[in-house]
Amino acid sequence: MSGSFRHLLAPGAIGSLTLPNRVVMPAMDMNLCDDGSLTAAEIDHYAARARGGVGLVITGTGAVSWPIGAASLHQPGFSDDRHIPGMTALAEAVHAEGGRVAMQLCHHGKVATVDMAAGRELLVPSVPVPPMDLSTLGDCTADELMALATASGGKLPTYRAATDEDLAEVVAAFAAAARRVVAAGIDAIEIHAAHGYLLSTFLSPGYNRRTDTWGGSVEGRARLTCEVIGAVRHEVGSDYPVLVRINGHEFGPDGGITADEAGEVAVLLATAGADAIHVSANAHDPFANFTAGPLPDTVAAYRSAAATVTRALRSAGHRTPVVAVGRLLPEAAEDMLTAGECDFVSMGRQLLADPDLVNHLRSGGAPAVRPCINCYVCVEKNFFDATPCCAVNARLGRGERHDLAAACEARRVVVIGGGPAGMEAARVAAMRGHTVTLYESSQHLGGTARFSALTTPDNEPFVTWLAGQLDELGVDVHLGTTLDANTVARLAPDVVVVATGARRTNAGIVADPHTPGAPAVHTGNDLRALITGEAGSGAGIGTRLVVGVARRAGLVDSVARLRRWSRRWLPLGRNVVVVGGGLVGLELATFLADRGRHVTVIEPGCHLGVPMALPRRWRSVRHAGDAGVRLMRNTDVLELVTAGVRVRTGEEEPVVVACDDVVVASGVERDEGFADAIRALGVDTVVVGDAHSVGYIEGAVRSGHDAAVAL
Repeated sequence: MSGSFRHLLAPGAIGSLTLPNRVVMPAMDMNLCDDGSLTAAEIDHYAARARGGVGLVITGTGAVSWPIGAASLHQPGFSDDRHIPGMTALAEAVHAEGGRVAMQLCHHGKVATVDMAAGRELLVPSVPVPPMDLSTLGDCTADELMALATASGGKLPTYRAATDEDLAEVVAAFAAAARRVVAAGIDAIEIHAAHGYLLSTFLSPGYNRRTDTWGGSVEGRARLTCEVIGAVRHEVGSDYPVLVRINGHEFGPDGGITADEAGEVAVLLATAGADAIHVSANAHDPFANFTAGPLPDTVAAYRSAAATVTRALRSAGHRTPVVAVGRLLPEAAEDMLTAGECDFVSMGRQLLADPDLVNHLRSGGAPAVRPCINCYVCVEKNFFDATPCCAVNARLGRGERHDLAAACEARRVVVIGGGPAGMEAARVAAMRGHTVTLYESSQHLGGTARFSALTTPDNEPFVTWLAGQLDELGVDVHLGTTLDANTVARLAPDVVVVATGARRTNAGIVADPHTPGAPAVHTGNDLRALITGEAGSGAGIGTRLVVGVARRAGLVDSVARLRRWSRRWLPLGRNVVVVGGGLVGLELATFLADRGRHVTVIEPGCHLGVPMALPRRWRSVRHAGDAGVRLMRNTDVLELVTAGVRVRTGEEEPVVVACDDVVVASGVERDEGFADAIRALGVDTVVVGDAHSVGYIEGAVRSGHDAAVAL
C-alpha cells in the first residue's frame, strides 16, 4: 500500500540532518508551557508524533525574548538558561521514539499580546499599522469576546517603529536562543519569518514602508531576516540545520508579498545560510481571512507558491529544500513531491487528527489515516490562549504517546446507533478487547454526520474511516435494524451504549390547517428522510416516485452521488426559509442557495454560526452572504401565512418573507428516552453523543471515546 506514497515516504535531508521521510509536522501552538518552560504534557504531544513516524517534528512557536515579544505566557521561551532542561527533556523524548525535532524561534512583533497586556509598545517596521475589519466579531458571543481578550488582558495595541538598537537586540536574542536550543540537544532550528510576526512584517512591502537600509528594496526588507540567519549560523556552526519559514503570499495588507517576490526572498535567505525554506501564507485580518491564511480551507492551497519558490531557488543555483504547507492531504502531498514542486511537506491539522499518520500510510495507505474534517475546532483554542482539542481525535493532548489500556475484563457491549458517537464507542471498546455489536436503524453508518456531508463534504471521509475501523476490528454491525428496549435486554449484554442521537422538533412552528397555501414545515430529520427516500408514505407521490428512481439507480447510497444529484433535484420549492442560523442552519442555507434556491435564514439571536469554531464561523457567514442568502438576526417567527412566514426583527413592524418551504434547523434536544427504557429493565446503560448532550461531531466523538475507555 505504501508504494503509492513512495516519494512521501522516501528519506531526505535538510542540511546535515537526514530524515526518514518527507513528512514534517509544522509548528502548532499547544499552549501547555509553564512560565515559558516545556511541560510533560507538551513533550508527550510531540513525542507521540515522533512515535507515529513523522520525519521532523517542529514545536509550537516560541519567543526569543520571552516574555517580551511573546504571544502567550503558555508558549516556549528561549530567553533564559532555565528553559534548557525542558528542551533537553523534549529532545530525549523525541529521540527515544526514533524521531527528530526542531524548535521554532520567533519575535511576534505586532501581535505580541503579552507585550500588549503589559502595556509595552509593539515593534513594527513602520507606523501606522494597516487597520483590520473587526465586523465579523459581531457574531462572537460575549463569553467568546472575553476569551479572545485573555492573552492581551483586554488592552488595545500601541505600536512603534523599531530602531537600529531595537533590531540589534532582536538579532542578538535570536542568536542567544539558538545557543540554548543547541545546548539542549535539539536537532534543528526554524526561524519564523511568516504569519505577520516581526521578521515577516519587515519582509512585506505591505507593512514595511521604511526608506532606510531596513526597507525599500527586497534586499533591504530581507536584511533583518538575513542578519538573524547570520547571527544564528555564527552561534550554531556551519553544519547545524537552520530552516526559515516565510510567506509565499499575503492576503492583505495592500501591496503584500507575492509568490514571485517570495522567490527572491528565498534566494537571499538561502545565500545567508538557510538550509530549508518553509513556504506558508498569511492573512492580515484573521477575523476575515484566517481560512485563507495561515490555515486554509482548501486542499493544497499554497501549492503554486511553493512551486514558485522552488523554481526561484533552482534558477539561482541553490539546492536548498523547500517545505510546502497549506492543508496538504497525503495524495496532494505525494503529487507535489512527484512533480518536483517541493522537497518536504508539512501536515499540521492532519497530524493533530492522526499522530500515527506516517505509520498508517506505510501499513495501510490513505484509508488507514484518520482524516481531519477541517472544522477549525483545534485552531479556535489558540484564539483563546487555550490548549487545542480535536473533533475527530479525542486523545489530542490526553496521553497520545501511550496505547489505550486493555480492558481488565472483556465484556459484551451492545451499541445502539451508528453515528460518530456510537462508532467511536464501538471502535475504542473493540480496541480494548471487548466484544462489540452495533445496531443501526438505517441502511448506512454515519447518522446525522453522514447526511451533514451533503452540506459539509469534509465530514464524509471521517465517517468512512470509522466504518472501516469497525470492519477491521471485527465489530459485528447490523444495519437496517430497529430494536426496542425488551429486545435489547434479551441480547443479554453486559453494558449497552445508547447513541441514538438528538430529538429534532419543529420548534413550535406549525401551519394553521385553516391557512390556505401555507408553506410546508420540515425538521432536519424530515429533510433527510425526504432526500434519502426514508420518508415513505409521509412524502408526496411525486417525491416518492423521484426518490424511488434515485434509489434504484444507487444515487442515495453514496453521499457524493447524492450531492451531485441534489443539483438537479431537491424536494423543496424555489423559496426556502431556514429557521435557526446556527451551525446546521447556516451550512444548509448555503447548500440550498448553491442549488438555485432563494434562501432566508431567520435567527432569533444576535449571532450566526454558533457553535461553529470561530474561523469556520466567520468564513461560513461570509460564504452564505456571497451565495445570496438573506441573513436576518434578532428575528422571530410569528406565524405561517399563505405562501410565507410572518416575522419580526427587534421592535420593527412585522414583515412577510415569501417561501414555499420552511426548514427548522433549531429545535435540537437531547433525548435519553430510549436509554431510560433500557435502564428500567435493569440493564447497565451508558448514553453518549447528542442523545446525552448536543455537541455535534466534536462532542459525539469525545463522549463515545470516553465512555468506551471507562468500560
